[in-house]
Amino acid sequence: MTLLHTPVAVIGIGNMGLAMALRLRDAGQAVRVHDIDLARHALAAAAGAEVADSPAAVAAGCALLIVAVVDALQTEAVLFGPAGAAAALPAGAAVMLCPTIAPADVERLAHRLAAAGLGCLDAPMSGGPARARDGSMSLMVAAPPALFTAHATLLRHLAARLFHVGPRPGDGARTKLVNNLLAATNLAAAAEAIALAQHLGLDGAQTLAVIEQSSGQCWIGTDRMARALAGDFAPRAHTTLLAKDSALALAMAAQAGISPLLGSQAAAMFQAALAAGYGGEDDARLLSLVSRQWQAVSPPPDPPAPG
Repeated sequence: MTLLHTPVAVIGIGNMGLAMALRLRDAGQAVRVHDIDLARHALAAAAGAEVADSPAAVAAGCALLIVAVVDALQTEAVLFGPAGAAAALPAGAAVMLCPTIAPADVERLAHRLAAAGLGCLDAPMSGGPARARDGSMSLMVAAPPALFTAHATLLRHLAARLFHVGPRPGDGARTKLVNNLLAATNLAAAAEAIALAQHLGLDGAQTLAVIEQSSGQCWIGTDRMARALAGDFAPRAHTTLLAKDSALALAMAAQAGISPLLGSQAAAMFQAALAAGYGGEDDARLLSLVSRQWQAVSPPPDPPAPG
């Protein structure tokens, strides 16, 4: 990787942000980080990253700022709030927006950044912390061609699956939300299928093994249902995330005059999972949700004995 002469700043060092920061650090890139959670500061410092005590301090003198916070409100706060990063970045620097947020929010933030003489890379990510750490995750980047080219080497180091989806701010977010609505729909369908198999008296793991080699296979279904059947709900991907993203996707569709039927049903299932108290657990919990909903339904009778 071609190193930048100034540190790369990362605001938001949760699972994904810290993984990206450490990947850059491993390549020899100077990295400066900031988070509201001081425990994350300790983890980053122990791994060799420079820690700053405010968004402005982390951004000062940096040519690239990666924002990996949770939502649009946090993004606006770290960029334009008290001790905000945008005012501390040098003219011509770029901000890489990684949260999954509404396209309209990306457009608004990009406009404010441009007014401050800063570039904007609309770059939502996909793949989870392990893939962020080893550089095999996906980035869907909307940015002017010259800005994309200027940072392409670093982007490719972060993401083996790098997509330049166009120059228009917000198109990265649109692409990510379309993907995540499909992911939510696939996961909801997989949970229903495995719950149905179990309700019919089939072995869930054996049924999943068949699906994995057959036409019903989908990556998210295989990944999450394997964990659910093992009773492993440690949060790699919190239920809150696809609940948020599917709701954002439906709002985006509504603005375009579209009401996706299956996507709406999947989003409703995620909202039901939040109501059931599964928000802080892995979204594999959708299997638990469906199984609970069907507990009151009597299983089918055994087939008659032959002869």
